[in-house]
Amino acid sequence: MASREQPITKNIRLGPDGVYRWTYEMDMLRNPTILFTVWKVLGIAFGVVYLFTLLVSLLGGDLGGWAGLWSLTRGFLLLFGVFLVLGVLAYLILAGMYGGKYIVRFEMTDEYVKHIQEPMQAKKAEKLGLLTALVGLLARRPTVAGAGVLSASRSTSTSVFKNVEFLRVRRRRHVIHVDMLLDRNQVYAEDEDFDFVERFITERCVKAKRR
Repeated sequence: MASREQPITKNIRLGPDGVYRWTYEMDMLRNPTILFTVWKVLGIAFGVVYLFTLLVSLLGGDLGGWAGLWSLTRGFLLLFGVFLVLGVLAYLILAGMYGGKYIVRFEMTDEYVKHIQEPMQAKKAEKLGLLTALVGLLARRPTVAGAGVLSASRSTSTSVFKNVEFLRVRRRRHVIHVDMLLDRNQVYAEDEDFDFVERFITERCVKAKRR
């Protein structure tokens, strides 16, 4: 008879294959972690485009002094504000599509942790991501289109512990940010599981810096 899963904490089980597994359900209206992530991605995208535009204007001599700098900056800030509001609306729409709950499964071994979105939610997110990409293309905003395509193409995210560069623990929001150089992941756990997950990940991410 095949061995059964071994309970580790209230929700985490260790399978006979050596994989820890658990499921987390996030209340999207009470825990804004995903919304903050969306805002951060938008901020980085707009910051890169702003600096590139500023550099081109400086090299081309088209900036026009302080007045031109303020005009360029004001335009980007206004546009960024609009997209922050749109980000909130999109988040509320997504929360409604998900029934207010973000459901994600995790698989963890000594080498990696994998974030796996619930299949039905992944399909809904794919549709919303493709819509975001279309809006970005129509608005001639490649950063928005790129974000939409990215969100539509991913339903899983794997972090290899030996490649993790940064760890950020946010216990109040039940999340551990596990960031590699070119990829970011979020690991969620309930209060009764959090200490085990944090300790397990921290001990194996030997190169990671805490933020």
